[in-house]
Amino acid sequence: MNLTKILILFFTVLFVYPLNAASLTKRTCCVTTSRDMMIFSNMEFRAAIKKTNYYSMKKDILNTSEGNLEITVLGHASLMFKLKGQVIYVDPTSDQVDAKALPKADLILITHDHGDHWDVNTVKALQKAGTRLIYTKICQQKLEGGQVLANGEETSVLGIGIKAVPAYNIQHKRDNGEPFHPKGNGNGYVLTIGDKKVYIAGDTEFIPEMKDLIRIDVAFLPCMLPYTMSEDMFLDAAKAIQPNILYPYHYGKSNLEPLCGRIEKACSTEVRLR
Repeated sequence: MNLTKILILFFTVLFVYPLNAASLTKRTCCVTTSRDMMIFSNMEFRAAIKKTNYYSMKKDILNTSEGNLEITVLGHASLMFKLKGQVIYVDPTSDQVDAKALPKADLILITHDHGDHWDVNTVKALQKAGTRLIYTKICQQKLEGGQVLANGEETSVLGIGIKAVPAYNIQHKRDNGEPFHPKGNGNGYVLTIGDKKVYIAGDTEFIPEMKDLIRIDVAFLPCMLPYTMSEDMFLDAAKAIQPNILYPYHYGKSNLEPLCGRIEKACSTEVRLR
């Protein structure tokens, strides 16, 4: 290899590769303003989401009367909880997790049937003998063996109370007039873990039912146009729910730091961006 080729290789490794790698680490999906709103095709959308490495991610601890709950935002809408050695996933997808590198699930919750939330192959890869699966009636069409919960229904798994709550669009609709998330098709979930309550909103706008949620300790709320909430909706939801801790999720590449500041000024809520 001559000197010219060596220099080209050296500068490629030194400058070009880090720039490309950095660009891959950015959360990407859509911009935040309605004027500049971009709707990606399903292929573009899924390609824009970055698969994460669970073991290098920040893990938060919530003290409950049943023990410490470990909280990990795996990326986009995928979440992971650990409680007393038990592993719980919410909406795990192959875009976010490497199922082969993660512990098997004791419980999996699926909010709705869209591809960035409901990944049958990843669910199967995370299942073991005895894994409980909670999902919607539409999700059941692709995989049998789980427990269907409709809005308002409740169950208990692993000593955790699980209530399915509404998650839907009112304003944001497809070109044919159908909401991106019709009422009744998807779930949010309220988990009661000892003396603490965790609210996972799923894909939803700010809806009237959120005003009925009381004493929520931790909330996960989406903020991404046109599918879920605008920033103003997100702020209204935070004010209505008043969680002690709020995790924005499902927010693409949006810069939510200014919004987080608005929320912390408007209510006594700690906002955690992950």
